[in-house]
Amino acid sequence: MTTRYFELSDDMSIQERWFLDEATNSQGQEIDDIWQFADGCAVRVEERLRIPVHHPGTPLEFSQTSVGAAPIVHQRVANIFTKLAPDAVQVIPVDVDGQAEPYCILVVTKLIQCIDDQQSAEVSYWKPEDGRPEKTGSYRSVYDMRIDTTKVGDAKVFRTRGWTGAIIVSEDIKDALERAGVTGVQFEEVTGPSSVTPEERERRLKLRKLYDRTETARDAFWATLGTLEERFIIPPVVGGGWPARRQVWRVIRRPEGRTLFVTDGLSDFYAARVEPSVGFGVELALETDEPVADVSSCWQQLILEHIGNELAEHERVRETVRTGFLSMEVDGQRMPETLLTKDGRVGLLLGMDTPSLPTHFTMPDGEVRLVTVKTLMPAELEYLLEHGKHGCEELIRRFNERGSSHLSRAWRQPVV
Repeated sequence: MTTRYFELSDDMSIQERWFLDEATNSQGQEIDDIWQFADGCAVRVEERLRIPVHHPGTPLEFSQTSVGAAPIVHQRVANIFTKLAPDAVQVIPVDVDGQAEPYCILVVTKLIQCIDDQQSAEVSYWKPEDGRPEKTGSYRSVYDMRIDTTKVGDAKVFRTRGWTGAIIVSEDIKDALERAGVTGVQFEEVTGPSSVTPEERERRLKLRKLYDRTETARDAFWATLGTLEERFIIPPVVGGGWPARRQVWRVIRRPEGRTLFVTDGLSDFYAARVEPSVGFGVELALETDEPVADVSSCWQQLILEHIGNELAEHERVRETVRTGFLSMEVDGQRMPETLLTKDGRVGLLLGMDTPSLPTHFTMPDGEVRLVTVKTLMPAELEYLLEHGKHGCEELIRRFNERGSSHLSRAWRQPVV
């Protein structure tokens, strides 16, 4: 009888769950190689690592970190793996913030080339024209994966060569985790016929072509603004009201030590329609010249998230930012105290022009406005609310006069 295998992943649908950040050293600095725990080989760790909590919530016994996808498991989960597959895992004890319970990084050390391209619903490869020569020939996407079990042997847990983000477990490990009631796990079978219908496969293929075309064009534009940080792709959110139902933020390193945070999805096509478009027709850009300790959980990214949600929920807001200025306030939780109004809010000015950033860029399906986001000091927000349009124009004049222009900072002298 053929052994059944399943892809093991983090159940993102659990409500009010926690989300974990990348491992840090004893000094609280993120380790250099956050991807090493998902490479499918043993790793060497010189000191005890700490796992920060990116978003507080219900602790889970199986989670994956926000970007590097390192599996963080409770000790009792690690015990199941070391009992059933001792030759295929490495267990690294870690300290998870706020947890007295023992946790570990579970490193899967076996890598097998076994993806069945023909039986999987869809696979695609990086091509020379994609502009990523280091990835040419490797998998770019795999949907509804199927594996060739004749290449697996007696392995019980492994990662798939060429697509190492996938953790594959045998049915007996799946059953053991389920019997133990392990929280945070979900399974998708990777053996047997694909469950995807021809119609759904065709729809996914159209979506993938739209995704690829959109991402390629937008990445090319981001690259004109500075150095796009591949290792600092801020964890995406799947779902919500953005056009393609995915929320992504990127980080671009700029001259003079500046860091530019941008949304990367407000100009996506509308996934529900499966047709070309530029979605909301805007992307947001917040630039700072202050040091940023952790881009994946910083206040600058949180501001973009708040604004993106406002754009998704209110057509009037979208129409305004496509053509002009807009001031707004967002929740001040997890923001610098220096930016907070007496009501605990943060004031923002959207749409300032600046010589250092273009106002628009061209996508295959239309023009997109790049909307700058500037944080306001509480006194500036009060001035703007009191003086309306004239106050907005005067603030912009003073910002430009003092050289701070569109830059956002946690603190500076107010211009009023």
